Amino acid sequence: MSDRADSTPAPNVSRVALAPGLDVPRVLTGLWQIADMERDGSTVDPEGGAAAMERYVAAGLTGFDMADHYGSAEVICGHYRATRGAAAPIETLTKWVPKPGTVTMDDVRDAVDRASERLRTERLDLLQFHTWTYDDPSWLDALEHLMALRAEGRIGELGLTNVDAAHLQMALDSGIEVVTDQVSFSLLDRRAAHGLTRLCAERGIHVLAYGTLAGGLLTDRWLGLDEPAWNESTPWSLNKYRRFIEQVGGWDAYQAVLRAARNVADRHDASIANVATRAILDTPGVGAVIVGARLGESEHVGDTLRTFAIELSAEDHAELAAAIAGLAPVPGDCGDEYRKPPFLTASGDLSHHLDALPAPYPVASLAGGRRVVTTGTTWETIAGYARAVRDGATVHVSGTTANHRERLVGGGDAASQTHFVLDKIEGTLRSLGASLEDVIRTRIFVADEADVEAISRAHGARLGHVLPANTLVLAGLVGDDLKVEIEAEARVPDAG
Repeated sequence: MSDRADSTPAPNVSRVALAPGLDVPRVLTGLWQIADMERDGSTVDPEGGAAAMERYVAAGLTGFDMADHYGSAEVICGHYRATRGAAAPIETLTKWVPKPGTVTMDDVRDAVDRASERLRTERLDLLQFHTWTYDDPSWLDALEHLMALRAEGRIGELGLTNVDAAHLQMALDSGIEVVTDQVSFSLLDRRAAHGLTRLCAERGIHVLAYGTLAGGLLTDRWLGLDEPAWNESTPWSLNKYRRFIEQVGGWDAYQAVLRAARNVADRHDASIANVATRAILDTPGVGAVIVGARLGESEHVGDTLRTFAIELSAEDHAELAAAIAGLAPVPGDCGDEYRKPPFLTASGDLSHHLDALPAPYPVASLAGGRRVVTTGTTWETIAGYARAVRDGATVHVSGTTANHRERLVGGGDAASQTHFVLDKIEGTLRSLGASLEDVIRTRIFVADEADVEAISRAHGARLGHVLPANTLVLAGLVGDDLKVEIEAEARVPDAG
């Protein structure tokens, strides 16, 4: 966005209650570009950053989104809170992005202590959790630990980030109390509209949409320009979102969306950024959008405020929808850009984020070259079996339910239980050097005929592209409240 100064009074900034006691503006200021500003080894001066924040706060834009890895963003906000917060309070939404693998209560407490120290507060307003993989149930352990710290009063509210609809529902059905899910959502990236926004509207959860301006690419600045030569010196935000443009059809398809947005903007004396933001805010289930800022370098307060002054008509939405229809879909589901190729990140891979992705479960070698995986459930010990056995190129996965240690994941929801079962199977396969793509047969055992469709749809969502042979049987299951049990067989190509 670019500011346009005039004498028009600033419109009121609309706000949304993410939870009782947590009221934020519907446009949040994102601070992830602090990390880009500091990638040369420098550090943004906290006083200068806090001074830049004052201009947003004075305009009513009091909500700031950050993370533990956004450079010194938390430190800057902590300095603001200590020096100015009493007179002009702000809402701080931060994130915790732990390395993959086992997460203990000590790990969680250390993360909360670190964020609290940097933000100079005893109680975090909103802590949003990111997981790198669902096939390791440690992500659910982490959320349970965070719930415990919330009960202690260390955390006000919990949120998720980059979590798809199936796993958000799984967390909710498992009793995890979250109020937000922050995901990429824009005129270019429509993944959130394919189930997540509907689920959030139904469950009273708020989508926090980031990437809504595609790092600045959905603004008037880029209308009609030829595609530039991208390189390592390109700002991280542009290098990230130009990868989205490549996936949805390239520069020409992207320019068609810009032209449509400009046509709509002309009807409202607005900017493309206003239209792109307003279109996402109008989506049921969306609580707020996040517009990035480079504090002290480029600010967009005036233009951001115009977003609250426009109201898109049915004709406006139809014109935007027609342009969007010409795009190819962004691959995968919400957050998949951080979990599987194509990695739509600033670097095009996960090299800026991860050193390695450890196996979810321990592997033991047996006589004859077999390798086995155990997941620590009670019945594995009682009955003397492995969760999965790899013999040469073949992996056999035992009948698997939604039990994780002493708790049932997914509550009483059959679809949520099925997704967790398939996550667990995926984790055992990965531990043995295989994947869901290698599955050639599944057998599904269902306790209640009324759940057949929900279970089948979950199976199809995860394995429909693989098309394994399958058998579904109505059967009595051993265990209270179990809805489904699945066993699988996989064959690893070119193994040995």
